[in-house]
Amino acid sequence: MANSKLKPAFYALAEGSWRDYVTLIHIPYTLWHLSYVVLGASIAPTLHLDRLAGTLLAFFLAVGLAAHALDELHGRPLRTRIPDGWLLAIALISMAGALLIGVLAVQIISFWALPFVVFGAVLVPAYNMEWWEGRLHSDVWFGIAWGAFPALVGYWANAERLEVEALLLAGACFGLSLTQRALSKYVKKMRRHTAFASGYIESIDGQMESITIPFLLAAPEIALRLLGLSVVLLAGGLIAARL
Repeated sequence: MANSKLKPAFYALAEGSWRDYVTLIHIPYTLWHLSYVVLGASIAPTLHLDRLAGTLLAFFLAVGLAAHALDELHGRPLRTRIPDGWLLAIALISMAGALLIGVLAVQIISFWALPFVVFGAVLVPAYNMEWWEGRLHSDVWFGIAWGAFPALVGYWANAERLEVEALLLAGACFGLSLTQRALSKYVKKMRRHTAFASGYIESIDGQMESITIPFLLAAPEIALRLLGLSVVLLAGGLIAARL
């Protein structure tokens, strides 16, 4: 049962109108995952700003728009009022745009961009629509798809090869994504599926604190906000150092 007293996400705006479309983008999380692309590019031996811009745009279209539109279409977790037809159109047009950028990368950079393009094109609908009985909708695949993969693509698009440092960075982004996943799964359960919480915590000095849903949400949501902001600032700092 959804908890109608709480927003479905800490970044969700009031339901209705243009606000639903802003909520759909999951701005804090989208910026977080786009930062992995920037981190990959920032440690590449050569930096091509045009390739970085194209890679960021492709991931924004695929993750920020298409993936989130498909996710909302599949169960309405954000409770938006966006019609199903609009969500499907957003997903299809955004994926088409991302694929077009991928095709250009194959032609301009290297044929070896093709495996990245195909992997991303399959992964977005497979993960968000839970194809193959949801086998890809798991913690590990979340870490691969939204953490390691963007970092590797960001590096490869600039270096045209993958070195040890790229794999190590991808591992770090994978771990950060698993951390995000663990925290956000708990937060989603509290916000969307928990009707109430009760009880007290008594400290050694006798002070009492009520256990409520906002109390249970406070620490993990602060951690999510700080982690997301830190990753964005880290990516910004590293890319600024290369300019």
